[in-house]
Amino acid sequence: MLRAFQEDGHTVVFIVGDFTAQIGDPSGRSDTRPVLTKEQVDANARTYFEQASLVLDVDKTEVHGNAEWLAPMDMAGVLHLLGTATLQQVLQREDFAERLKAGSSIGSHEILYPFNQAYDSVAIRADVEIGGTDQLFNLLFGREVQRAYGLQPQDVAVFPLLEGLDGVQKMSKSLGNYIGVAEPPAEIYGKAMSVPDTLTEKYARLVCDFEPAELQRVLALPPRDAKAAMARRLVERLHGAEAAAGAEEEFDRRFRRHELPTEIPEVAGGTLLEVLKSMNLSSAVIRDAFAHGGVKVNGEPVAADRAVAAGEVIQFGKKKVVRVAGG
Repeated sequence: MLRAFQEDGHTVVFIVGDFTAQIGDPSGRSDTRPVLTKEQVDANARTYFEQASLVLDVDKTEVHGNAEWLAPMDMAGVLHLLGTATLQQVLQREDFAERLKAGSSIGSHEILYPFNQAYDSVAIRADVEIGGTDQLFNLLFGREVQRAYGLQPQDVAVFPLLEGLDGVQKMSKSLGNYIGVAEPPAEIYGKAMSVPDTLTEKYARLVCDFEPAELQRVLALPPRDAKAAMARRLVERLHGAEAAAGAEEEFDRRFRRHELPTEIPEVAGGTLLEVLKSMNLSSAVIRDAFAHGGVKVNGEPVAADRAVAAGEVIQFGKKKVVRVAGG
């Protein structure tokens, strides 16, 4: 959506919450997040803009860390900021209200988070702020704080949260159900193809930027073809048409024609069990795979005590494929 604003001639201000992250955004949480150190925050934030630049036009983007204006704020400034709203207003925020009702703790420092995020809008004199529906309180709160500082309140635009690969919880790195924008094209395509069929339309509408007529054509396709069009378009937006075509071909090679991938990582030899353990697979997972014929060498199911030689290809389940080094 930020890119759409850029294409209409607007300047995007991309803010990394390097200061507010040290408080811990409680959004959607049922407990208090641990406070991060500055070093931890800096490490987490280092690649944020690099990833965002795969979508945004960097020439039309301002980048700031909100530590620029929050870190220098003295106690007088903090008290003035806190005076722009009441505690009752802050506790109306859904996650705070639910935790109070459940008798769960709310850290005093967490109350500062919506104030500090709201002050971001003051600092950059925001005209519009964009977020997911889970951020609606924060975005509206920003309007109130702007008004208290004598500014024209920003407009807000909120959009549905995108469920992750599990089809249930919102896409989140901490939940491991995400598609990373900087991941390799084949990885993005494969993950997109694993999205439940019921979410294909939502993904197509929210992240693919299809023209209306093209969107309707895609949604009219059989489910598998519609999802493939969605996955191809997603890779194309992030990595280009050539990468999208290559990712689709690699996926079809492995999962439709059941051929080996074009690039296979190599591992050291030994017994089959030793090789599998070197791939960070647990003993329980390995035992289950052997019991159901999920371990193959050169395409044939094998037993755990089999030795593997240089050049042999080991397949574990549908996705893990390695070659023994030396062949």
